Formats: sequence, structure tokens, C-alpha cells
Amino acid sequence: MREQQLDAVPSLGSLYSRALAATARTTLRRGPAATSLPDVAYVAGGLTADPDQLAAYQALLGEPGTDELPAGFVHVLAFPLAMALMVRPDFPLPVLGMVHTANRVEQHRPVLLGEELTARAWAQAPRAHRKGTLVDLCVTVESGGDRVWEGTSTYLARGRTLPGATQAAPSEAEERTAATGDVVAVWALGADTGKRYAEVSGDRNPIHVSRLGARAFGFPRPIAHGMYTASRALAQLARFRGDAFVWDVEFAKPVLLPGRVALAVDSAGEAVRYTGRHPRTGKVHLTGSVAPRH
Repeated sequence: MREQQLDAVPSLGSLYSRALAATARTTLRRGPAATSLPDVAYVAGGLTADPDQLAAYQALLGEPGTDELPAGFVHVLAFPLAMALMVRPDFPLPVLGMVHTANRVEQHRPVLLGEELTARAWAQAPRAHRKGTLVDLCVTVESGGDRVWEGTSTYLARGRTLPGATQAAPSEAEERTAATGDVVAVWALGADTGKRYAEVSGDRNPIHVSRLGARAFGFPRPIAHGMYTASRALAQLARFRGDAFVWDVEFAKPVLLPGRVALAVDSAGEAVRYTGRHPRTGKVHLTGSVAPRH
């Protein structure tokens, strides 16, 4: 895989404008279409956290107001590099409308405000799913030449197939069994939750911030960002996670806004498991775990 150096990590706002054009290309394309993922990794250095953005993120997600960057905030800083891959003309799947199904983060050590970071992003592992095609968008982050953080975001392109895609593992084809445990919090998410997270993350995907945008993709009203609910769950587990950890999340039913989520935690065993459900119906919105990184 060849590397392509970018001058800087692009903004998500500019990328969503390009995503509209990229989705139109893959949806309305005439003639030969791309049938494989781009064989390129994007690299960008000079990535630093803005103190005001960090403080706003910490306040919204319930993280302590320290100089330590939450794992979800590192995702916010570096993921636009992966998004830039998805809007390339040779990316074979439609960007808008892809469903974020899972996320995995390995934090090697705390990342601190003021560190200058280098990020690398690529796409890999297309695999067939009963509803379409799954693909992984991978990002690694380094500081001073040492890897400090790595993340994999898995997306489902519904109704799309790619030649040669492997079959998805059974755990990716069905929802994970929800963990049992004590309810530690009930979140009341206002109608503006998507817009508030968009302000601190830059992720202004229409399905999260616009009723019309949500309806265009089959939702009656905007839905919460998956990384908002996952990162808020991680904040609740601060006393369990330590300095180096592996954080997993799988997304099930989307959270319609406004809405409520009851977070249950099972701390038995080395890995702490968590589940976010609708407090009345029991419908599962997300499941995951946090475990020490050895």
C-alpha cells in the first residue's frame, strides 16, 4: 500500500460537501465502476488539539476537564483523514448513507494536550454482509515516532456488493448479545444533541443534525451520533479503564432524538461490559467493553 502525504488533516465540513458528489458518482455512475478499495494510505502530521474544542468536548461528554485527550476526542481529531479516503473518486461505496456498525480503539498511553501528532489512515477488509458490504476504516496516531492510539471504524454499505469480498464473521452479521448489569445512568438526550456533538466534533452528517436529512435516509427524525453514545459510555467507565485500554462498541438500533438511553454496566471479569438500552422498551442501542491493554 502506497502512502500519500497530505499537508494537513482536512475538515469534516469540507469533506461532507465532497461526500455529496462522491455519493452521486457511486449511485449514478455510468460505465465501469471501481470494484476494490483504494490501495493508498493517507498520512498527515502537525495534528494538535485545540484547548477550547477539548474543553467543550469534555463538558458535553462528561469527561474530566484535564489536559488528557479522551480516546473519543483523538478519534475526532484523526478520523477526517479516513473520511478523505471515502470521498476519493475511486472509493467504490457510497459515502452518505453508510451505517456505522462498530468501533474498536486501542489506547497505548494517555495523549496530552500540546502533543504534536501524526495520523495515518487506510481502508481494508471488505466483506459481504446479508445487508450489503462491510468495510473497515483504520487510523493510527503517533507522537514522537511512537504509536499512541489506533482505531478501526466499521461501516455497512447497505445494498452494495464488491467482487471478491470475504464473508463477514457471524458476530458481524447479527447483533451482539446485550450484557446484563446494573443501570448506572439514564441519559435524556435533547433534540439538539446531534447539533451539539457536531459543534465539538465537526461531524455534521445530515442524519444527525437535520430532520430533512434524516428522512432522506429513512429516519423519522435525526439520530444521535454513534460516537457520541459510545464516548459518553466510555466517560462513565473512567474508573475502570486505566491509562492503556482496548475499547470496543457495536451499534444496534439508532437513538432517535429526542430520546433516552439507560446505560447498564457489568464489571465482573477483566473486561467491563456495557449496554445502552431504551429505558422503557429495552431496545438495545449499543453494546461494548473496555479492557486493560496488555
